[in-house]
Amino acid sequence: MLRPATFCKYWLPVILWAGVIFSASSDSGSGEQTSRLLGPLLRWLFPQLTPATVADLIFSIRKTAHVTEYALLALLFWRACRQPERNDRRPWNWSHARLTLGFTAFYAATDEFHQMFVPSREARLHDVALDICGAAAALLLLWGLGRVRKTW
Repeated sequence: MLRPATFCKYWLPVILWAGVIFSASSDSGSGEQTSRLLGPLLRWLFPQLTPATVADLIFSIRKTAHVTEYALLALLFWRACRQPERNDRRPWNWSHARLTLGFTAFYAATDEFHQMFVPSREARLHDVALDICGAAAALLLLWGLGRVRKTW
């Protein structure tokens, strides 16, 4: 049985972040809505930018958000599976990494499926791939940091 303190410490952040991702899949996270905020901000910061450049930057920011939000989801899920302790000396566990990558891929696919039913959004396989890349990058970073830490 999962203790409430363990649930709150490890699994609640996963659920909350998944909720943040889900809410970003609504109309408020659409390109039209985010462009209303990002466009004026970019033009204010960099008045010399052409409209095409602003559009390209907004596109890049939105795709970077995909990678970042799923990297964070992967880190939180991995942490919940592993439940690390202070000065944890357990070796890297590839099964935790596979489970984490599988979970994030599944959640990314269901998130894009959800967007099929939001009129201002569209589902894209490319976005699922970006999400998976973000999760994989986060796991590789964790693995690499663990290897470096062993040499200290």
